[in-house]
Amino acid sequence: MNKICVLGLGYIGLPTASILATHNFKVIGVDVNTEVVETINNGGIHIKEPGLNTLVQAAIKSGNLVVHTKLERAYAFVITVPTPLENKRRRANLNYVKSAAESIVPYLERNNLVILESTVPPKTTEELLVPILEQSRLKAGEDFYLAHCPERVLPGNILKEIIENDRIIGGINPESAAKAKALYSRFVSGAIYLTDATTAELVKVMENTYRDVNIALANELSQICTKLGINVWEVIELANKHPRVNVLRTGPGVGGHCLAVDPWFVVEKAPQEAKLIRLSREINDSQPQFVIDMIEEMVKGVINPKVTVLGVTYKANVDDTRESPATTIISGLKKRGYRLGIYDPHVKNFEYELSGLKEAFKDSDCAVLVTDHNEFKSLSPERLGQFMRTKQVIDTRHIFDLKKWQEAGFHSKLLGKGE
Repeated sequence: MNKICVLGLGYIGLPTASILATHNFKVIGVDVNTEVVETINNGGIHIKEPGLNTLVQAAIKSGNLVVHTKLERAYAFVITVPTPLENKRRRANLNYVKSAAESIVPYLERNNLVILESTVPPKTTEELLVPILEQSRLKAGEDFYLAHCPERVLPGNILKEIIENDRIIGGINPESAAKAKALYSRFVSGAIYLTDATTAELVKVMENTYRDVNIALANELSQICTKLGINVWEVIELANKHPRVNVLRTGPGVGGHCLAVDPWFVVEKAPQEAKLIRLSREINDSQPQFVIDMIEEMVKGVINPKVTVLGVTYKANVDDTRESPATTIISGLKKRGYRLGIYDPHVKNFEYELSGLKEAFKDSDCAVLVTDHNEFKSLSPERLGQFMRTKQVIDTRHIFDLKKWQEAGFHSKLLGKGE
């Protein structure tokens, strides 16, 4: 039971493999990307997460974590591969899950345990994994055990939450759930709840769908307040004085691999029933265009305008740009022929060219705060205004002291505040 093979060494797989290794499991970390494997074996990591580099190196030096591109025989196989969204069809791309399952088949033996941690549409474990794994001529639930145990962690706090958060384990039968619980109990201090695989799959995507729907309400409210000429931030603050009201914050859109993706997995499986979920996704997907419209209004009349984009990650103080609303905003501005200066202190590699802070502001006609990194709270409007052609600023996260920017000669706008 002590040898575990973790398939996929990304934001979930690498921390999971390392934590297992530091809890006396023998772990084989597997990734098909040779650069990822080489980076880890050379003493580095390819993702940014507090404390992860130290943990990975400790796991490797202990001899309990070995990283390869090929699988080995083990007691348990944990699948932590990506499940991206097919943007045109709004359906889950399960090719990585399918490939991972197929790679397990030659190594699967009687009494082995297979765990899917990747977030997937309901019924994936039963309808996709079972038929593939049974190509081994072993029967799921009888000859080997199969369970879905979705990750429930927040980037920036992954190492703590993998251990402390409650876990949901859904087996294809009670025996499979019990076997998975026995494994997770060795390193999880939170409560562990057992159910069936499909219920666990839906629980995971509904956790993120719940937040997405509530953010959509806040984003729709920001558009309403703009039309009515009032301040959405004041409306939210005052509405939340009610003991049973908790309106979430508005913003430039919803990003990340979870909130911007998982609700579509529900729509995919129940398109006629998931009316509110679909509409919420459409509202949140429309928010970057709302920001673009604000920018266009700001630079109207400016010849060959340049826009400074501050922040490209989907949330503050991380390096994760997956599904970031900044990408949609930048793409839309480029299509309109705008010149761009893009700056993010947390990101090294991005699909659009990044520049330094001064260069991003040089000859700019409008600075737009998209991500609320801590570093941006202390920006000096007096200094940065010296580099700009037209001193204008848009705050989509409500972190700037716009009075201070106005005193420095800036024309300012706040997302959700009508004029």
